[in-house]
Amino acid sequence: MPSTREIRRRIRGVRNMSQITGAMEMVAASKMRRAQDRVTSGRPYADRLRGVLADLASVTLSAEELAEFPLLQQREVKRTSLIVVTPDRGLSGALTSNILRRVTQYIRNEAGDTPPRIIAVGKKGRDFLNRTQQDIAAEFIQLGDRPSLDEVRPIVSVAVEEFLNGTVDAVYLLYPQFINTLTQKPEVVKVLPIDRPEDEDGESPDYIFEPSAKDVLNEILPRYVEVQVYQAVLETIASFYSAQMVAMRNATDNAKELVADLDLAYNKARQAQITNEVAEIAAGAEAFRA
Repeated sequence: MPSTREIRRRIRGVRNMSQITGAMEMVAASKMRRAQDRVTSGRPYADRLRGVLADLASVTLSAEELAEFPLLQQREVKRTSLIVVTPDRGLSGALTSNILRRVTQYIRNEAGDTPPRIIAVGKKGRDFLNRTQQDIAAEFIQLGDRPSLDEVRPIVSVAVEEFLNGTVDAVYLLYPQFINTLTQKPEVVKVLPIDRPEDEDGESPDYIFEPSAKDVLNEILPRYVEVQVYQAVLETIASFYSAQMVAMRNATDNAKELVADLDLAYNKARQAQITNEVAEIAAGAEAFRA
């Protein structure tokens, strides 16, 4: 049985750890709220951009005209590229392991016979892909908690360049979708070639394009890809802080339960020590009288 000194040392260490996890929980909660606001504010913009693209593709231009745009060209998929978006840090529960499990599933079952080209965004994903000796085309780490669209554009540039020069025939994006504080689901979405969106409401908008519909579409297509990747980065940040907040809360609760158990063990050990001391004193007094 551990001595009372050892138990006191463990209680002190666990209490210090619970203070650290409690502070990390509060920091993660604060950052999660800001990250969640950015995610929810960015989704309508992405949806509206998709709507404008649908209007251009389905109403203004013919199928022959659409075939002139390289980012819309469909071809036989022999090799794919995968943009993997993960956090830079850990202490976020099962979030990172769930993403990496989905990456492994994609490489084994969905990439085809040829291993995909990987664009790693985030230190956790980069390290895992290096350990498993994947074909990494580029890596981007330390984007921070509030990345700008300009910081995401180099990621898109690498993916678009590989698609246009024929290195890959399709580009997919894998990231943790932020659903709510307790749920983050790894998602795989197709980025390139851009599928022709359908006009959901079936109405024909009366737009006047300047200088022309082709020029507008030519500018919108790269922006559409950038917004998709940027939104995925924002979703990852919100998912990370949500998962970290929950993980640190669980760690703090577990530490408090462990302290309670250690307090009980300490009291038992102290009581046993006092009982032994009393027994020794009584035995010594009895021996003295004899």
